Amino acid sequence: MSESTAPAAVSMETIVALCKRRGFIFQSSEIYGGLNGFFDYGPLGVELKKNIRDCWWNDMVRRRDDVVGLESSIIMHPKVWEASGHVAGFTDPLVDCKASKQRYRADQLFFSPIVVDGQTVGYVSALESENTAGELQTAAEAFKRKKAIQGTLAPVAAKDMTEAREDEIALIPSPATGEPGSLTAPRSFNMMFQTNVGAMTDASSVAYLRPETAQGMFVDFKNVVDTGRVKLPFGIAQIGKSFRNEITPRNFIFRSREFEQMEMEYFIHEDADWAKCHQEWIEWCKNWLLSIGLPESHLSLYAHPKEKLAFYSRGTVDIMFSYPFGVQELWGIAARGNYDLTQHANASGKPQEIFDEATKKKFVPHVIEPAVGTDRIFLAVLCSAYAEEQVTDDKGNTETRTVLRLSPRIAPVKVAVLPLLKNKEQLTARAHALYKKLQRKYAVFYDEAGAIGRRYRRQDEIGTPWCVTIDFETIEKPGDTFTLRERDSMTQKRITEAELFALLEEQVY
Repeated sequence: MSESTAPAAVSMETIVALCKRRGFIFQSSEIYGGLNGFFDYGPLGVELKKNIRDCWWNDMVRRRDDVVGLESSIIMHPKVWEASGHVAGFTDPLVDCKASKQRYRADQLFFSPIVVDGQTVGYVSALESENTAGELQTAAEAFKRKKAIQGTLAPVAAKDMTEAREDEIALIPSPATGEPGSLTAPRSFNMMFQTNVGAMTDASSVAYLRPETAQGMFVDFKNVVDTGRVKLPFGIAQIGKSFRNEITPRNFIFRSREFEQMEMEYFIHEDADWAKCHQEWIEWCKNWLLSIGLPESHLSLYAHPKEKLAFYSRGTVDIMFSYPFGVQELWGIAARGNYDLTQHANASGKPQEIFDEATKKKFVPHVIEPAVGTDRIFLAVLCSAYAEEQVTDDKGNTETRTVLRLSPRIAPVKVAVLPLLKNKEQLTARAHALYKKLQRKYAVFYDEAGAIGRRYRRQDEIGTPWCVTIDFETIEKPGDTFTLRERDSMTQKRITEAELFALLEEQVY
């Protein structure tokens, strides 16, 4: 898909149904009722996710001379998380409904006073969505009608529960019951998963599942410097699982309790032009998203205002994506100064410095951190690639074609090999031979069941860029050519085996 083409709107219900139907994603522990915030990736899903991960690793690490890789432990010494501030400050504001026992993130629960002719006559609430203000306005109008209140209703003024005054909390209705009086005041809730290491289960054995992969790169900074022959500026990249005990997991895999991160810490000199470096990484990250098929029309940038930045942060810009449930953060690029290395140096007593040959001084490097969730990219590519369109066959019959216009770089299956007929040994033998040869390097699929048109449709729905049909011309005419059918345009042409491999070499990198 070209960058200028904007995909049609798609609902989350459609994406979730596709994921289940075609084996991309399943609810974890589904036969036992599932576990909220946890998901399993099926046969196609694990291929798509691996391809996203491999593309990122190849472009971020293998094709750059200034970035090296790392794989750190999921469970680290608990003092790591004390030094990083996670034990004391990795919290979300929590609101309980005492009547329903439901829990909400305070910054995702919105309310508004109902103001009629300048007087507050009640309150309404709604959970965050792509149309929060509209839902609050509708609820306010319904309240006014139900209470038969005369006068002019003012537009709602949406605020989240972290902004609620103490005297307002008892008047705000719970989303679960619709009645006021049951919501608690917001309080801090630490999102780290706690566990125990060793035979004892006491305070001395407490550890945590990591809530991010970044700290592993900071605590191994000196090991990499001492062994990796790296020089500033350089980066350390890592892909791995992280865990956050989210209060309200939501929007499918967008916000879950177990997820995968792809992060890189780019270390620079303390006197380097950090703003220039920061901007370069913002551009790199955006261009990478375009390279795997995300449309530019769905991407935007959000610069965090200075008053909302952490005290040590010089600047953070998020690359936003337009999901079906609204514009949300996809990739954060933060200029973190030297805070993290300094914290670990102070807490461990081990200096995290580099010697500058030019000035003959030691200093703590500063860092630019691009951090993205693999699962969020997975969801973004599905939402932007999904399409339904009306197609007409040679006989004039019209049907709806479901297609995933995935980039060949990340498509779970690169080529489907299809013998025209399954009961013609010459066709199936040639198809098997090509299939086995392709299989050495690419994820391919062999299918001989059903009419050729039906087989094309099945591949369209899972995003396979090309189908190769072994037909009678292949075995009866010189040249050993196949019919190559392209997914997006559905055009067909004759192609040789050498031309097929050259096409894949160019498009799948």
